[in-house]
Amino acid sequence: MTDIPHGLVTGKVVHKTQWTDQLFSLQVSAPVSPYTAGQFTKLGLLNSDGEFVRRAYSMVNAPEHSLGLHHLEFLIIKDQNGQLSPKLHQLNEGDEIFVGKDPSGFMTLEEIPSTVKDLWMLCTGTAVGPFISILESLQIQQEESENSTAYRTFNRLVLVHAVRTKQDLTYQDRIAQLVQHYQGKLIYVPIISRESVTGALRGRIPSLLLGGDLERAASSTINKTDSFIYLCGNPQMVRDTSEALNTLGLEKHLRRKPGQYSSENYW
Repeated sequence: MTDIPHGLVTGKVVHKTQWTDQLFSLQVSAPVSPYTAGQFTKLGLLNSDGEFVRRAYSMVNAPEHSLGLHHLEFLIIKDQNGQLSPKLHQLNEGDEIFVGKDPSGFMTLEEIPSTVKDLWMLCTGTAVGPFISILESLQIQQEESENSTAYRTFNRLVLVHAVRTKQDLTYQDRIAQLVQHYQGKLIYVPIISRESVTGALRGRIPSLLLGGDLERAASSTINKTDSFIYLCGNPQMVRDTSEALNTLGLEKHLRRKPGQYSSENYW
């Protein structure tokens, strides 16, 4: 019997979705602590030496969803050279997995200044996960609050998802449902770098931002007064987009000094 490291709990895979050869989702049942949409935890497995390998992954599901707090979903890409993701890729329904009990991360609705009217969510690859969680959490809060003003509202929500090929655009059905729910308030902008696809921009987020293409596609402008931007994904994208936002006159958000953008690297 292997001792589980402090901070991990035992979970079980309850469903697996294979999006592409390398891209997959795991739904996991685990007794984790309460978390907020946009946060992440760790997944872990034993390696061939009997040592635990752990990596951080964001929850795709809103904590308020109908299956309950302990039903988690993670979007994962298999890294051929990775220590953990190839092992996660081999898991199937019923297999054991270890999950971090306590969540982490500050890419949440609570961190956004109360004056913000437009929320932009810019991501690459699997980093679309926490933004789906945030959008679904907002939807559930809105539906449960009905006519009250107990939930956070925005005039405009923009989800920008940059991938290499069209098949890498995951969760299309869930995103379409969200777009329908928000009735024009949510704009979805896919970006594909290696193919020309109708309805998608082509290129990289920083250059499309500086060229005004993103604002045109979203029919919305980014400004210091109303806009807040979350960046999540490839560290190079986060760095380059942060520089682009600085060029546009925006500032990094800090608790002691509110700004217009914040970021989370995905590895």
